[in-house]
Amino acid sequence: MTLSTDAAADALAVSDAAPAAPQLSAFRRIVVKVGSALLVDQARGALRHAWLAALAEDVAQLHREGREVLVVSSGAIALGRNVLGLPRRALKLEESQAAAAVGQIALARAWSEALAHEGVAAGQILITLGDTEERRRYLNARSTIAKLMELKVVPVINENDTVATSEIRYGDNDRLAARVAGMTSADLLILLSDIDGLYTAPPNEDPEARLIPVVPRITAEIEAMAGGAGTELSRGGMKTKIEAGKIATTAGAHMVIASGKVKNPIRAIETGARCTWFLAPANPVASRKRWIAGALEPRGVLHLDAGAVAALRRGSSLLPAGVKRIEGEFTRGDAVVLRGPDGAEVGRGLVAYDHDHAERLKGHSSDEIATITGFEGRTAMVHRDDLVLGGG
Repeated sequence: MTLSTDAAADALAVSDAAPAAPQLSAFRRIVVKVGSALLVDQARGALRHAWLAALAEDVAQLHREGREVLVVSSGAIALGRNVLGLPRRALKLEESQAAAAVGQIALARAWSEALAHEGVAAGQILITLGDTEERRRYLNARSTIAKLMELKVVPVINENDTVATSEIRYGDNDRLAARVAGMTSADLLILLSDIDGLYTAPPNEDPEARLIPVVPRITAEIEAMAGGAGTELSRGGMKTKIEAGKIATTAGAHMVIASGKVKNPIRAIETGARCTWFLAPANPVASRKRWIAGALEPRGVLHLDAGAVAALRRGSSLLPAGVKRIEGEFTRGDAVVLRGPDGAEVGRGLVAYDHDHAERLKGHSSDEIATITGFEGRTAMVHRDDLVLGGG
């Protein structure tokens, strides 16, 4: 759908009054999304090794500068369909799953070798929609990604096409990347595309189309600028990128759409290449805290001693030793209310244990967790990253 001339002018007027585009140096945790159309040569069905090597240079440079980088990479189905000799048409679900099973091996190897050449280790993570929607699986995926980054490994993430069905598929990795940005509290999502940003109209159809460099807020007029679907290898289009922008900015991450057709595309963004920035109204930590504080229905109550309350106010996590009494039936990942000795609400958080385990662990040292539960559980009952305190 194209935008009317008046609406485009209004949108551009807003853009012209918008803040200056951010600088890459301002971001600490960056998700980079790479689409099939960039990574795979459509005519040959083969990986573009030179382009991937240049992108790996960019990722490694960010890594060396102390930034945490995650990659969301398409390409498994595109690579696998070539190996299997599948026809150039829309694939049936079982054909896509078979192609993904074959292509995923090649894709993981390519990323591992490209990053290893730059002295950076890569780790593969396959996720589905359910992994970001169901809280227990969400926390498991988030914890795995966090540990990889702590170990200085670049997670390379893709939708698990081998098991996903047509009912639960993301359908494109733009939105998957946005969900990953929210899941990991990233502050920037980079969408590398075959177009260098958002235009007032599809530039291949309208010679008067103008690039919008900064979008302070995604409005109905901005959404109307999205064009049609993507290419044969890419299921996404500008519309899915706008949807990704809504997901990412709501979670507190800025997003930038930039051309991936050039070598070293991230370096190009850093040196002023044409692109479109979508600005988030708040940082990811603040957005996550708001979500925990107000968007989740508490499933239980943890009553704390005075020492635990004081530790929380100093910025510590809630340890089992500080929990004196438990109310409600909850499972790991549910929201719980934290109350002090006087019964007043201290804060809210996402609990790391099911009710039964929490009941057995309350009042005990973290060193006793394995003995009590029979497994090496998390040290904290509620981690400080999953906790928001009230006033007082």
